[in-house]
Amino acid sequence: MDNYKIVVIGGGPAGLAAALSAKRAGVDEILIVERDCRLGGILNQCIHNGFGLHTFKEELTGPEYAQRFINQVKEEKIEYWLNTMTIDISEDKVVTTINSREGLRHIKAEAIVLAMGCRERPRGALNIPGYRPAGIYNAGTAQRLVNIEGYMPGREVVILGSGDIGLIMARRMTLEGAKVKVVAEIMPHSGGLKRNIVQCLDDYGIPLKLSHTVVDIKGRERVEAVTIAEVDEKLKPIPGTEETYTCDTLLLSVGLIPENELSEKIQVKLDEKTNGPEVNESFETSKEGVFACGNVLHVHDLVDFVSQEAETAGSCAAEYVKQKADKKEKEEMIILTAGEGITYTVPKYIRIERMKDTLKVRFRVRQIYKEGTIGVYADGEKIASRKKRIFAPGEMEEVILKKKDLVKGNGVSQIKIQMEGE
Repeated sequence: MDNYKIVVIGGGPAGLAAALSAKRAGVDEILIVERDCRLGGILNQCIHNGFGLHTFKEELTGPEYAQRFINQVKEEKIEYWLNTMTIDISEDKVVTTINSREGLRHIKAEAIVLAMGCRERPRGALNIPGYRPAGIYNAGTAQRLVNIEGYMPGREVVILGSGDIGLIMARRMTLEGAKVKVVAEIMPHSGGLKRNIVQCLDDYGIPLKLSHTVVDIKGRERVEAVTIAEVDEKLKPIPGTEETYTCDTLLLSVGLIPENELSEKIQVKLDEKTNGPEVNESFETSKEGVFACGNVLHVHDLVDFVSQEAETAGSCAAEYVKQKADKKEKEEMIILTAGEGITYTVPKYIRIERMKDTLKVRFRVRQIYKEGTIGVYADGEKIASRKKRIFAPGEMEEVILKKKDLVKGNGVSQIKIQMEGE
C-alpha cells in the first residue's frame, strides 16, 4: 500500500491550487490523482480568454491559466498520476485507483481533498420528445470536439440553455463558420454571465429567447429540425407558440452537476441545493479529514474563485495533517441559512474557534433583483449589508463575515443571508 499525507483527487484548477497550498503550508507527501492524460482539467478545452483577472491581474486563456499552476506544481515537485481513475474511498481514507500500467493500487491518506469537478446534465434528464438522431451534443462535448479534437459537430445549430458554456459555444461555432439560429432558455433569465451574453450573442446577432424550450426534435438518422415553444410560469409549453428551426445540430447547455459519486461512497453529507458536500469554514466535509473544493463543491462562474477556495481547502488539509488545530470533542457550530431570495451558502457551518478574522461566504440569488440589498443577520441582528444595481442567478455573490461580529455576548448560533428589495 502507498502512503501519502494528502491525496488530491482531480488535477484540474481546484486540485492544483489545493495541492500547491498544502505544499506551501509545510506538507511534503502529496499526491494528485488525475483521470485525464494531462493536468489542467476542463481548462484545457477553454481556449477563450477571460481567465485570471482576479488571480493574476491579467487576462489569460484557459490553457494559459492552467499552465501557470502546472508549472508551479512541477517546481514544487508535487507528485501526480495521470490516466488514473479513482474508483473508491474507504472510511479509513484508503483511496483505490486503477490505471492501465499498474492496475489496482491502494493509497493510505491522512487527509483527502475532493476536487473532481462537475459534469453536464444529459438529454435523458430533460424529457425532450423525438427520436435520438445524430447531432445532439452537450455543449462541453462540442467544445472538446472543436477545440481539442479538431472536429466540427455541425453547420446549422440550435442551442438549448444559456449557461456560460452554451453562450461561449454559440460564439465559437459562429467563428468556425457555423450558423447559430437561436439560443433558447427555459427560465425567464439567463444562466450565464452578463458579459458572455453581450460578447457571445449580442456581438454576433444571435437571438436569445427566454422562457422558451425545445418541444420536438425532427430527424431519424441526423437532426433535421428543432421546434421550440414559449413556456408559462410553471415551465409548461404554451400551445400555439411553437417555432421550428431547420438545423443539423442541437447543443445542450442545461446545467452542471458536481461529480460526487466518490463523496457518496464515503457517505459525505450533500447539500440538496448545490448537490455538493456541506462544508465548514475550512472546507472540511461531514467526514473528518475529507475536504472539498471547486466545482465538486458548488458550480462556479469564475475559475479564479475556484482557485481561491481550493487554496483555503489545501492549507486547512495541511493544518489537519500537522494537527495544528487542536481537536475538540465538541465545538460550537454556527449554522449559515439561505434566507429569502438566496439559493444556498458555502460554507454551511462555521466553527468559531477555527475561523480567521474574516470569512468569505459565497452564494447565488434565485432570480434577478434590481437595486437590491443583501442583508446578513446574526441571530436576528443585522451585522452587514451590501447593495448592488443588479443581482442575477448566473453570477456568484459573496459577503465577508467578521469574527468580531460573531463572538459578542454568548456567541451566535445562526447566520441568515437574505435578499432585501425587489
